[in-house]
Amino acid sequence: MNLDFSPEDLAFRDEVRAFIAAHYPDSLRGKQDEGEELAKEDFLAWHRVLAAKGWVNPAWPTSEGGPGWTSTQRYIWGEECAAADTIGIMPFGINMVGPVIYTFGTPEQKQRFLPDTLNGDIWWCQGYSEPGAGSDLASLKTKAERFTDPADGKEYYLVNGQKTWTTMAQYADWIFCLVRTDPNAKIQEGISFLLINMKTPGITVRPIITLGGEHEVNEVWLENVKVPVENRIYDENKGWTCAKFLLAHERSGIAGVARSKRGIERIRQMATTELGDDGQTLLQDPAFKRKVAELEIDLTALEYTELRTLAAESAGKGPGPESSVLKIKGTEVQQRVTELALEAAGHYGAPYFRGFPTDGDNMRPIGPDYAHRTAPSYFNVRKTSIYGGSNEIQRNIIAKMVLGL
Repeated sequence: MNLDFSPEDLAFRDEVRAFIAAHYPDSLRGKQDEGEELAKEDFLAWHRVLAAKGWVNPAWPTSEGGPGWTSTQRYIWGEECAAADTIGIMPFGINMVGPVIYTFGTPEQKQRFLPDTLNGDIWWCQGYSEPGAGSDLASLKTKAERFTDPADGKEYYLVNGQKTWTTMAQYADWIFCLVRTDPNAKIQEGISFLLINMKTPGITVRPIITLGGEHEVNEVWLENVKVPVENRIYDENKGWTCAKFLLAHERSGIAGVARSKRGIERIRQMATTELGDDGQTLLQDPAFKRKVAELEIDLTALEYTELRTLAAESAGKGPGPESSVLKIKGTEVQQRVTELALEAAGHYGAPYFRGFPTDGDNMRPIGPDYAHRTAPSYFNVRKTSIYGGSNEIQRNIIAKMVLGL
């Protein structure tokens, strides 16, 4: 694998850098600098800029509207977005259900959902996890019973159940759900993949407030929700095939190498800002400096693994067990980044959630600006080793697919 940038790659990097500098919304930059919670329109603002440029879906094939980037160009794109500290594109439509639809969907389903997903006109959320069915996803209990409605003679599913930890469901237009359509089949069989309009009667979204005081995740209740059979992707009772395909793509994207590199840069800045009682910065402390160095070494190894995976995908190979390796190590690195950031913030970082404490009329948390969001970030990133299939499950996948155990 040749990692040297060609003249064409360097020109592409310059183009990307200039585009971000010229077109990243100022309103977003201001909210990020102030640590404000972003709303739906904030996320869509950057999404729509990239959609208009044709860059919102770097990994999609050109046949489905993708930009046709090489693995190197995708790597450069991630690096430049991280360096510019842009917000991420919501992954549920572009990185997750989009590839499922263009791989397993009918021509009618592609035409109906893909253009609006690309343009940001459909906001998707994911209906996978349930109470008692998270890491052991195949044990899900949400059921869908097929029937013919005598009013119009069409076939529907009647869906009943509960989904939990549903990220950004409060904004969603549609949810892609795993449901059990054959209760008598083996645990990983009898599951179907449904697309459900969130405005359908019988759907209730209830917020779950995180430790950082944010409304990011939800529980979704489905009570006698009527879903047309034409909204099923792939064959009935074969939804587990779609689920595994989607999870492999999700895990590859979870690694977050470029963002972790940016996080280490911030830690270095934090650790060289304040002087201790001995007149030295935190980065001059041998123990802390060793932690940063070890983290950088692990991140470099992860980066090369990600590049090999991207190269394999560009050669037509779908993500395999490498996605589990990326998921495990990538999330562990992300957690260590937030741990070191909180350590660098010291007592100024705990427990500063949004809105308190404030310094008199200043209405800002006490202490240096870099410390304000370290605790909420630390708490939030605890989840990364769980979602997308817990790291324990990923180790089982590697043992089976790589080691043959």
